[in-house]
Amino acid sequence: MQIPNTFNLKVQAEKYIPIHSEKELISALQEYHNPFVLGGGSNMLLTKNITQPVFHILLKGISTVKETDEYIWLKAQAGENWHQFVRYTLQQGYGGLENLSLIYGNVGTTPVQNIGAYGVEIKDVMESCETIGVHTLQKRIFTNAECAFAYRESIFKGKEKGNYIITSVTFKLTKKNHQLHTQYGAIQQVLSERGITQPTPKELSDAIITIRESKLPNPNVLGNCGSFFKNPIVLKTDYEKLQQQYPEIPCYPVNETEVKVPAGWLIDRSGLKGYRKGDAGVHKHQALVLVNYGEATGEEVLAVANYVKAQVQEKFGIALEFEVNIF
Repeated sequence: MQIPNTFNLKVQAEKYIPIHSEKELISALQEYHNPFVLGGGSNMLLTKNITQPVFHILLKGISTVKETDEYIWLKAQAGENWHQFVRYTLQQGYGGLENLSLIYGNVGTTPVQNIGAYGVEIKDVMESCETIGVHTLQKRIFTNAECAFAYRESIFKGKEKGNYIITSVTFKLTKKNHQLHTQYGAIQQVLSERGITQPTPKELSDAIITIRESKLPNPNVLGNCGSFFKNPIVLKTDYEKLQQQYPEIPCYPVNETEVKVPAGWLIDRSGLKGYRKGDAGVHKHQALVLVNYGEATGEEVLAVANYVKAQVQEKFGIALEFEVNIF
């Protein structure tokens, strides 16, 4: 069977097992070891057919864990579509997830990657996640702190990689006094064009969707997995040296000694926006995104990614890291 993936790569699974419940997951783990865990197929580049048994996590459901006057804790099962879940929370009037609108994938993979956009990350809104141990077959709840979140990192990509499968995630959301983050990108501009000075969470989400749709290709039309590269974090002293040569180089503060430089800007200034080799290439409007124009293989996309990495390293002396997981 062909593995569903947003790059639209024709990669086969030798054994495909859909998982609709924790009971099915435990049963599958008793029979098959070392599974390849598939969520929404959105943050990965498949370079070869998968010989491991593919567990497709399809658990569904949204429930209220607890509620106060100000907050609500919602549990979403791992197979819920992320963007649909975000929109559901906004339709109920809850705040917290609006900046994470229109990110492809499913709920269960969001803590693994600590997904983020426009100044908000999963670590800012996640209370806990439930898992099943791949080797123990026991349920374990990870608190936010136990997930060891960092920029596009978590314990599930590090120390515990391959040891746990996430079955649900609980989020702490606001019912009132929402803390909205409107300072990133073109958000303020879009809101002011709409005559909105004090946005609701849903209005902020609508603005972000407009921005993302204008910059990012729809994977249903053009195969991609969103941002392919992490924004590199560099020492302020190194940034200041680069600034002497490139006065317009942008950055965002990280801490007292480090700044984050937009990878898309580095790729663009390396002359690679719109670069194409065969059916694999760099998107013509957003240099952070690699695309499959039709019949590219995973190896061909990876070759473009490595070429981009080498060109940026040569020009700026900065080593880009992949945000996507390569298999």
